Parts: sequence; structure tokens; C-alpha cells
Amino acid sequence: MIEETAGTDVIVIGAGLSGLAATSLLLERGRSVVLLEASEKPGGRIRSLRDPVSGNVLGDLGPTWVWPPYQPVVGQWLERLELDTFEQFETGKAALDYGPAAAVQFQTVPGQNGIARIKGGPIAMVDRMVAGFPAGVLHTGCAVQEASVAETGVTVRTPNEIFAASRVIVAVPLRVAAHCIKWSPVLPDGLARTMQGSPTWMSVQAKALIIYSTAFWRSAGLSGRIASRTGPLAEAHDISGEDGTPAAIFGFVGWPHELRAENSDGLEIEIIAQLVRCFGEQANHATHVRVEDWAANPFICTPRDLAEPMSHPEVGPAILRQPLAGGRVVFSVAETSDVSPGLIEGALAAGERAAKQVLGSAS
Repeated sequence: MIEETAGTDVIVIGAGLSGLAATSLLLERGRSVVLLEASEKPGGRIRSLRDPVSGNVLGDLGPTWVWPPYQPVVGQWLERLELDTFEQFETGKAALDYGPAAAVQFQTVPGQNGIARIKGGPIAMVDRMVAGFPAGVLHTGCAVQEASVAETGVTVRTPNEIFAASRVIVAVPLRVAAHCIKWSPVLPDGLARTMQGSPTWMSVQAKALIIYSTAFWRSAGLSGRIASRTGPLAEAHDISGEDGTPAAIFGFVGWPHELRAENSDGLEIEIIAQLVRCFGEQANHATHVRVEDWAANPFICTPRDLAEPMSHPEVGPAILRQPLAGGRVVFSVAETSDVSPGLIEGALAAGERAAKQVLGSAS
């Protein structure tokens, strides 16, 4: 039986970083908010592997980096959430991997100016925001199926509940919002086409995380970086903690999503073989190997994403940042941002903009 909840000021669809930021700002201004998340945990594309015993974060399975000198929005939120950063480890030579039949070459490669990691990983931002929400704000396992917009407000339907509010912020990937939610009335043609044409950053990517007892590659004068045309990791980096523990390597998987789906066990074997080629026999002794395949997540990746080559998001048309239905509907996801679209900063900036638009329309 579907239950109908009492009305609230704002419904936020999607508890990724953008939805969390918008929710935080609205709650601060005294608005009542219901935050609906389709998956069982908040964070969206931010996800981490935790130690099964201690619960400590071992490494990131989603976005990893920020660039505080060039991303003022990130800096403001880190200060707000009382989180610190540390420099990405890039000391030593990188491994240039040409596959099993060729010798690995080692050379120094340029680093990225200003690149940094958040202490505790980006998931620390998620945890801090959620910890500040009153009980009853966040609802997980609530995939939105329908959204009806009228002059008097918005009604949102999930498999088990119906939520009513004055306004709604849509903070899920644009293609997911267009493909998976039934809109009444239907979205305007121009907006719907723009949403369908907006790829979700990293939606077809898989990320591998390999944990070791020590960062042994560092003592060998290696940075942990790998560049490869054969893979399976096309690119890899040291993602160890600030003091080198927990010790970890992460990499972007170069295998196409069809091959990953057909051969997940073989993928992990090939990843370890590649790390042994690049870092030596010690790489055979990983304590954890985890591959997060975002292409297999229907809350992130749509059939259209799978049918197109991945491309870095550019600043999208202004229609994505304009309120709809007299301010009743606002779209907020990293790809709608006019700064750093698709990145952590873009998500935070989009959440800020959406909250301001809702507050402005309600004033």
C-alpha cells in the first residue's frame, strides 16, 4: 500500500553532493526538506571502500581530487565542513606500460599543479552533511518514478510513498531524470532534448581500487602512476593516506563496459598482473581488490550513455539552470553547473545555485 506523506517545503531528488549541498543550505534557512535517494546510501557518484572491521575509509571508488587554488567553491565548503586536504603523492617515476610482451619503461612525468586530496576522502563531505540533517530528512532506497507539477505544488511518487511539496530540486543525472522519471505534464521539448543530450561524467567508467599493507612502490622510487595503452588500467595513481597508510593504488579501467560485464573475475586477475609488471612481485599480495563499475548502475548510467563515447562535460545551455514551472522545478546536478561541470566543485556550485533559486522564488 502506498502511503502519502504530509506536505513539505522542498523535495530534493538525489542525495549526491549537489542534492546534499542544496538540502544543507535550505535547512539552514529554516525550510522543511525531504531528500529522496534511490540507492541505499547517500553520495551519488561519491563512494568509498571501507575496512570491514574498523569502518575506516580505505580509498575512493568515485571522484578523488580537488584543486583548492583554482576551485574557490570547494575551499569554502571544506572550511564550512571543517575538512582539510593534503597533496596528491606524485614523487618518483611513473611506469609506462606497453603490455605483457614489452618491457615497462620508467620516467618522471609532470604533476598536476594544485591537485589535492580531501582527508578522509570526498565521502567525508557526504558524512559531514548527512550528520547535520534532522531525523526524517533523508530517505534512502526511494527511487522516484513519477513527478507531477501543478500550480499548487509538486507531487513525487516512489514505489512505496507519495511526497508532496511546494517545490522540487532534481539533483540526479539529467539523462536519468529524463529517462527514469515520468513527468506530468511532460517536460518541454527543448529542455527534454537538452537533458537527453547531456552525458553524465564518468557514467560509463569503472574504477579499480587495490589495497596493500604498505606502499612498497614508494621505497622503489616510484610514484604509483601508470600510463598504459593496453591496460586493463589505462591510468593509475597512488591513493594512499596522507602518511602512506592505508596503502592503495587506484586506476581507471580501459576495458569497455561490455567486456567488464562479461569477465569481472578475469578483470581483477589482469589488473594484478599489470601491477606486478609495473611494480614488481610485491604487487601480487593485495589485501583488497575492488572494481566499481558505474556503467552497471542504473541510477547513474542510462542506455544512451552506454551507446556513446565518454566525453568530458562542458558548460551546458542556460536552459538547464533556469527554473521550470514558475520556479516549482529546479535542476541541480554537477553537469548543470557553469563552473567545473561534472566535478566535485560543479556539484557544490549547482547545489548552491539551486538552493538560492528555490529560496528566491519562495520569497
